[in-house]
Amino acid sequence: MKVRFVVTLLVAILLSSCGAKKRTTSSRVDTSSKRIAYQPNSGIEGTNYKKEALYPMPEDPGSFKQFNIISTEDYVDSFKEIAQYEMKAFGIPASITLAQGILESASGRGELTKKTNNHFGIKCHSGWQGEYDFHDDDAKGECFRKYNHPMYSFRDHSIFLASRSRYRFLFNYSRDDYKKWAYGLKKAGYATDPKYPQKLITLIERYNLDIYDQQVVQGGLDTVRKPKQFEVFSHTVEKGDTLYAISKKYAVSVDEIIRLNNLKSTTISIGQVLNLRRESSN
Repeated sequence: MKVRFVVTLLVAILLSSCGAKKRTTSSRVDTSSKRIAYQPNSGIEGTNYKKEALYPMPEDPGSFKQFNIISTEDYVDSFKEIAQYEMKAFGIPASITLAQGILESASGRGELTKKTNNHFGIKCHSGWQGEYDFHDDDAKGECFRKYNHPMYSFRDHSIFLASRSRYRFLFNYSRDDYKKWAYGLKKAGYATDPKYPQKLITLIERYNLDIYDQQVVQGGLDTVRKPKQFEVFSHTVEKGDTLYAISKKYAVSVDEIIRLNNLKSTTISIGQVLNLRRESSN
């Protein structure tokens, strides 16, 4: 009897364990659709942009909203305004934004775009907190970002390029030099297709997308980003000072203070003179 009882107990524990695993797996799948809605300006603080030039984003519709795009010409007409706004704010050529959108989304009619509003093929990457969906691309079942509104994809594209160090060199190119930007995107690793630059250039020239760059430049946008101007000053360390407190006082980072003063650690002493600099508001 004892042996039978022990066997019965072990079987019950094993069955219970299997059931728990199944419920856990099901729960993981169910929660994938309960991510937070994408906020159009999340991450924008880490970029160099002109606040006054930002495109006025629509409110979150609360559910998935799509545009009914019937042709590439219709796609350009639907998104040319936001592409020009994003060029004014971030410095990315409108022609490049539109060409990438046309190519990556199949003019808004591709399978991935229809289910995610993702017009630029941007994958989830680490740190992504918004909604997502899976789609076969370079590999099977890759994770792609999902947006409630098509315009949010355009803003995220701007932030994506402007906030990542590997794309930083692009912003030293002339803002109306779409050919350099096209080849630069491939160099930076935006796409694996070896013909990616040529495809962008072909689209730009076929649909005369560079005219939208010229309109922005003629409206007063500098063709090349102006170098930052810095205000240089110093601070004498007083009792109670820490690098963190000094960084907050002058709106500079701790890393910047350490770098400018060749510090080996965060230890500072009373009377020590620290060289500082911050971006000039002039």
